Amino acid sequence: MSDKEPLIPRHGGYRNLKSFQIAQLAYDVTVLFCDSHIDTRSRTHDQMVQAARSGVQNIAEGSQASGTSKKVEMKLTSVARASLEELRLDYEDFLRHRRLPCWNWKDPRRAGLIAMRPDCADDVVRWVNTVQEQDKGHASGGHASESETTSIPSTSSISLGACGDAEVMANGVLALITVAASLLDRQLAAQAVAFEREGGFTERLYGRRRAERNG
Repeated sequence: MSDKEPLIPRHGGYRNLKSFQIAQLAYDVTVLFCDSHIDTRSRTHDQMVQAARSGVQNIAEGSQASGTSKKVEMKLTSVARASLEELRLDYEDFLRHRRLPCWNWKDPRRAGLIAMRPDCADDVVRWVNTVQEQDKGHASGGHASESETTSIPSTSSISLGACGDAEVMANGVLALITVAASLLDRQLAAQAVAFEREGGFTERLYGRRRAERNG
């Protein structure tokens, strides 16, 4: 009996999923972004925050449900992926309506954010400050001084209203969404393969009961 695999396998652990971590970061930054750049009374504000939250929540719920239903896990992971796509479109619309550029995926500023592997919203805001200072230096024909790029607050007192730029922040979140969406696509593919190979809870339950009857 002790050698048998449990009927309900290990599940949950979503906090360790990179897709969850990046989606949660995108959510945290979206809250800051919307509070700073979008009227809090507008429907767009609520929709963007809710889309970002839905991406996070559905990853967590899908992971937790995987122990008893692989179908539910796949469905919720798919909902999370769709929510992030909705959020992506909202950011693209924000940039387009304000005639702000949507950076190419090869843009070094975008690549720089991904390479720094930010852990929290403050990290992203520091990146925004750094990019702004560098862009100012390039625009003036020179380079930002060391003091300009390092004298950035390092606590949660950082706020987009004080130091954020809409173009840089929106493109930064778009970069995070791209990474999270790619990870979710891979998760969905892996979940489909596992379900096809192993089945779900109903199949395991039937197999266990049949094995018990057969001794």
